[in-house]
Amino acid sequence: MDQDHYPKIGVVGPCGAGKTTLIVSLQNLGYSARHIAQEHSYLPTMWKRLVNPDFLVYLKASYDISTTRRKLDWTREEYNEQLRRLQDALLNADLVIDTDGLTPSEVLQRVVEVLGAT
Repeated sequence: MDQDHYPKIGVVGPCGAGKTTLIVSLQNLGYSARHIAQEHSYLPTMWKRLVNPDFLVYLKASYDISTTRRKLDWTREEYNEQLRRLQDALLNADLVIDTDGLTPSEVLQRVVEVLGAT
């Protein structure tokens, strides 16, 4: 499919939330989707400066799920710092999905359903 017909999608969230998996799946469907490493930036609006997406997806994942999925050895304080850095993106997200109890296919389905309704 021609990516010019789709909105530019930005995906943010803490490490282990499923950003890369979602982006690859969206791209395989022809969407223009980009990862925004906002969780590593001290600039609150880096998500907007890097991509300026038409549609911003925020994927949530709890500390326990994040560390299990990615085999991370970080502390709860490091996780909370990522959440703090993501706060502006969370407040400006067009869609927020808690991925803790969802499969990658279920996350993709929710995004595609919302995109189809916009």
